[in-house]
Amino acid sequence: MNQPQLTINNNNESLCEIIRQSIAEIPEQRITFAKYMDLVLYHPQYGYYATHPVNIGKQGDFLTSPHWGSDFGELLAEQFLQMWHIFQRPNNFTLVEMGAGKGILAEQILGYLKQTHLDFFQIIEYLIVEKSEVLKAEQKQRLKSYQVRWSDWDEISHNSITGCFFSNELVDAFPVHKFRIENREFREIYVTSDSQGKFVEITDKISTPEIAEYFKLVDIDLLSFPNVDGYQSEVNLQALDWIKILSDRLLKGYLLTIDYGYQAARYYNPVRREGTLQCYYQHHRNNDPYWNIGRQDITAHVDFTALEKQGNLCGLEILGLTQQGLFLMALGLGDRLNELSNNQGFSIEEVFRRREVLHSLIDPMGLGNFGVLVQSKGLTEEEKKEILKGLSMPPMR
Repeated sequence: MNQPQLTINNNNESLCEIIRQSIAEIPEQRITFAKYMDLVLYHPQYGYYATHPVNIGKQGDFLTSPHWGSDFGELLAEQFLQMWHIFQRPNNFTLVEMGAGKGILAEQILGYLKQTHLDFFQIIEYLIVEKSEVLKAEQKQRLKSYQVRWSDWDEISHNSITGCFFSNELVDAFPVHKFRIENREFREIYVTSDSQGKFVEITDKISTPEIAEYFKLVDIDLLSFPNVDGYQSEVNLQALDWIKILSDRLLKGYLLTIDYGYQAARYYNPVRREGTLQCYYQHHRNNDPYWNIGRQDITAHVDFTALEKQGNLCGLEILGLTQQGLFLMALGLGDRLNELSNNQGFSIEEVFRRREVLHSLIDPMGLGNFGVLVQSKGLTEEEKKEILKGLSMPPMR
């Protein structure tokens, strides 16, 4: 694992004091790790996403697919275009981007459609749901030449959206509950502070029965594993609530989720005894969420089985789960690579640069191994027969 080169602990002390106060307000003098992670990332004044306007990108802590060039957004736009055609080109089609970062992906999608598919561009309603006020301000500046609307969930009515909800590297940043198995029973990992004000972990009984229900949902019996004592991992209950919200707001259309993660059998493999939680600071990865508090990102891998099963309960149908590399190749990234091979109008330097960018998006050791989950709601039987282009390649086993 790549550890940070910097060893200085640069905590946001104002945020740390707020966390200590949250702990002190609880009779048991501890908070769940999910509460801790929510404060660290999303506190409206001192949280990571509230105070770091450049934390995404080459000058920040991590890169997402849109930062490698416009191809990612352009190929997604081709998939949205096909969805519109499957619905017989209606006059209302909404793209809802959730967690839009700096607005780069939205700019790529809208710019490409304006240039190449003006008829689709003119009828789109582009809606962004963004929690961070800092990122929202940057999005509005970047997208000021386009018709884009920002909204909170409570401003989107029940069964009001026809189109596609989509996200790229969003669910991995939802706050998660941490647990450990001790004496063959579930124990939740809580955060408390010691006499010096340092944050430490303790275990106690689980805070909510929803954690046990989660494992019933994904059909995993951890306590049946041999040598299970000491095993620890995470549970993303917020992801289940998120699916409920999306299903409630979607009348007809698709849910497209792109993120890194596993299906439940791999996620909760007994060999993976330390879970998937990881932190990012200046493009270095570490596994200490109590280091540089408020200055580094904290993430956990996505359990795609949970999204699928919860979706089924909420009226969503699974259309497919594939890898980003296969998804983008099916949408035309291979054709773009072939154009480079034919060297049509590119200098040698441009060929090498473009090849590096395109290969990074499908690298099976990196972005190409991300999961792409597509779910739907309200489609007619005829519409269900139309295979989405991005899912036309069989997933790798």
